[in-house]
Amino acid sequence: MRKRGKNKLHVGVIIFATAIIILFTVQCDKSEPEGSIKPPVTVEKEIPFDKTPKWSEMVVYEVNPLVFGPDGTFSNITERLSDIKDLGVNVLWLMPIFPEGQLNGVGSPYAVQNYTEVAPSLGNITDLKQLVKEAHKLEMAVIIDWVANHTAWDNPWIENDSWYTKDSQGNIINPPGTNWQDVAELNYNNEEMRNEMIKSMKFWVETCNIDGFRCDAVDFVPFDFWKQAIDSLQTMEGRSLIFLAESGKKESLTAGFQFNYSWDFQSKLVSIFKNKTAANQLATTHMAEMSQVPEGRNKLRYITNHDIYAWEGSPYEQFGNNEAALAAFAATVFSGGIPLIYSGQETDYQEKISFFELNPIEWDNTPTITSEIKQIIKIRKENQDFINTSFTSYSTSDIISFLHKKSNSELLVLINTRGGNASFTFPTELQNKQWTNLINNTNTEYSTKTEMMPYQYIILKR
Repeated sequence: MRKRGKNKLHVGVIIFATAIIILFTVQCDKSEPEGSIKPPVTVEKEIPFDKTPKWSEMVVYEVNPLVFGPDGTFSNITERLSDIKDLGVNVLWLMPIFPEGQLNGVGSPYAVQNYTEVAPSLGNITDLKQLVKEAHKLEMAVIIDWVANHTAWDNPWIENDSWYTKDSQGNIINPPGTNWQDVAELNYNNEEMRNEMIKSMKFWVETCNIDGFRCDAVDFVPFDFWKQAIDSLQTMEGRSLIFLAESGKKESLTAGFQFNYSWDFQSKLVSIFKNKTAANQLATTHMAEMSQVPEGRNKLRYITNHDIYAWEGSPYEQFGNNEAALAAFAATVFSGGIPLIYSGQETDYQEKISFFELNPIEWDNTPTITSEIKQIIKIRKENQDFINTSFTSYSTSDIISFLHKKSNSELLVLINTRGGNASFTFPTELQNKQWTNLINNTNTEYSTKTEMMPYQYIILKR
């Protein structure tokens, strides 16, 4: 027994020694020759999207991930991109994609825990890249919501307390004049923080190939920062970035944003349709807003968005019924500016939509609403050259009416804002003219008057 064990040990030693020699030989063969240069490690970058629409041709769709069921993920959104595209959309706006703060948190996506990570509930960066890639294939640009005024209390930046606004006792504060206890206000007197904010914005352009930003609470942040950030971002090679400001002020547009909000226009529409305010007041609001728009800039026009749908009610509730909401939408699309569609607006979802918790929507429950929105956007796109030209109002107390004119052609919009029939008298210069009704593709000569059904909208061209 001992002899047998000794032979076994001897063989084992030989095998082990042989293996060491072979391994050493292989490693020597793999080694780089002396003085050789290793090739550089390259990181594949996505080709910048080259079909970003002109501002005058944009149709924006705001994505609330939480309505895209069953899980509210990037993948769920990607699955519906073709349906969004079919509405006539060419710009996709993703609400905040970042992890939400937990310290003092209330579940708001606008409490950013980390500027260079995605919320695990949405998926991962690879999922986001795939969403952007598929959107680009459909010729839709993708912008993300950017929250620059404040962070969550558990954002790593909080370790740099000089990056935040403090009270007289040296305590970091939440944004003054708000009840946003879940966030801490940033200090824009700190140049280091400003540079890091711009660096974080560039991260998403470089890493995920996104095409711009909708910037939250723009008026809370110094306009000189926005100019600094936009100027820097616009120097990124091969990019044509989009910048949308949550602001109604002219200063946001002169700082570099291409378009901002039409708060007054939306609230006036609600007042007209729901409270029976005279319809001819809309033209005054329109002209007042546009008078604050510099050349080459524009306004975002909408009947709803995430704040309105969550806190004030659905379009059905805001305007009284679906027919009224569609008529109001037509006013936003044809008056001038850039139209916005919010997730769920194309359905008959009549309740408030939260952006704090999952709220899956049944997308195919109202094909009539969806098809009307498609038609409205289609008519706008086919007559794009008229939309941001001259604006002449012929509105009455009940009917919104305005004329766009380009060269020898005219586009006349009529919208009955009431739940009963209304009569429109054509101005003398437009009487006894042959028009094409773009809604039903018929040619009609109008003498002096036309009767309109409740909440009917008519788009005429000649």
